[in-house]
Amino acid sequence: MDREQAILEQVQAALADTRRLRIAGGGSKAFYTDQSGGELLDVSSHRGVVDYDPGELILHCRAGTPLEELRALLTENGQHLPFEPPAYGEAATIGGTVACGFSGPRRPWAGSLRDYLLGATLVNGHGHHLRFGGQVMKNVAGYDVSRLLAGSLGRLGVILDVSFKVLPLPASERTLAFACDQDEAIRSIADWSAQPLPLSGATWSDGTLTVRLSGAESEVAAAERRLAPESATDDVAFWADLREHRLAFFAGDGPLWRLSVPAHVPALPLAGETFLDWGGAQRWYRGPEPAESLFEAAARVGGHARRFRGDGDGPRAAPLPPALAKLHERIHRAFDPAGLFSAPGEEQ
Repeated sequence: MDREQAILEQVQAALADTRRLRIAGGGSKAFYTDQSGGELLDVSSHRGVVDYDPGELILHCRAGTPLEELRALLTENGQHLPFEPPAYGEAATIGGTVACGFSGPRRPWAGSLRDYLLGATLVNGHGHHLRFGGQVMKNVAGYDVSRLLAGSLGRLGVILDVSFKVLPLPASERTLAFACDQDEAIRSIADWSAQPLPLSGATWSDGTLTVRLSGAESEVAAAERRLAPESATDDVAFWADLREHRLAFFAGDGPLWRLSVPAHVPALPLAGETFLDWGGAQRWYRGPEPAESLFEAAARVGGHARRFRGDGDGPRAAPLPPALAKLHERIHRAFDPAGLFSAPGEEQ
């Protein structure tokens, strides 16, 4: 269903009355977006595939299209979104996925959501209907605004539609397991990443390093023999459960922290439990450490930390460096000077 005109009119009416808007799709990522209050702008019914050409590897769809619907369509044609986006709920939409900028376990080797986003249409805080990018990969002079929308959390406007490059599914995949401690896992992944191996996933938790190989059957088989794992299976459920946070580590209501650090950094001195993903570049943490300790631990090695979900004392994330904060503010003001799409407490 095409609700583009209705969405445009609602934004323009809110601008005229200076009413803040709260963008919502499937609600699967509401825990992450810090949005509350404001007039509901529901884009979930603005859905449907506009154009899909398997031969050209292009998918163009409206923002309210369910992510699972797109996965099913692509799988039926032997293709996928290579950045392996998590849904975190059956009602997840592709627009919310772009707004949060989430990518799954394959991200370090295949690329992020931003890398496959070809174009987007949105309505900004001026009430203007804007289109950026298109349906081909190309160099861009100045801001590549469609990719700027990835991870913008709806602060720049409401996304109406997006287009992606898609790729064929791997012909073969194998999941390998190795018993080791965290530092040994980090060293092994760094070593293997420097070799011509078809890695597509690497995670460590509770004494086990789990690695995924993806590619041609002969390539995957040769890599498996070379790495000599303690066990190997065709299990794909593990990676789907990791992507969707269905593994035991992610269960419960306590605060879940995400630390983004250079992959080669040794185990951080934190009390509690750590789960490594993205070959060590993404580290999930649960434990008693206060927010400031996590911010400092991540910053010390050139990274950052954010409370991903759950309530907790202190801020969700550390303040941005002054220069970066100023750049964020200028971009925000350019797109939404009246603060129609601001989170509660954000200054305009």
